[in-house]
Amino acid sequence: MLNDPIADMLTRIRNAALQKHRYVDVRASKLITSILSVMKETGFVLDFVNNENQKDIRVFLRYHLNKFSLIQGLKRVSSPGRRIYIGWQDVPVVQNGLGLAVVSTSKGVMSGQKAKNEKIGGEFICTIW
Repeated sequence: MLNDPIADMLTRIRNAALQKHRYVDVRASKLITSILSVMKETGFVLDFVNNENQKDIRVFLRYHLNKFSLIQGLKRVSSPGRRIYIGWQDVPVVQNGLGLAVVSTSKGVMSGQKAKNEKIGGEFICTIW
C-alpha cells in the first residue's frame, strides 16, 4: 500500500536522474499522468508512455548534452496530511523562472505560470527545478 503516490513518483524521478538512468517506471494514476504532462510541456522530461500492464508509466528523462539532468531538484509541497492551497497571486516563482511550480486547479493540473496567467488558484502540489 502506498500512502503518497506523488511523493513516490518524485523520489523515483529524483533517484533516477541522480544515477543518470534513461528512463524510470512510476505507478500510474490520473493525477500522476497530469503532472507528467505538465513536466513534458515545460521540457523537464522527454516523454512518458503507459506500459502494457497499465499499472506503470515509463518516464524518459531529459539530459543536457547527455551529461547533466535537467531536473536538479524536486520538492513535494502539499502532502496528504497537510494540504497547501494558494491563490493565483501567491503562486511562487521557482529558481527565478527556471523552475516549475505545479498547481492542481479546478481546470486541471497546470504549471504555476499558467495558473497565474489564467488567475486561478488551487492546491500547490510540488516544485521542480
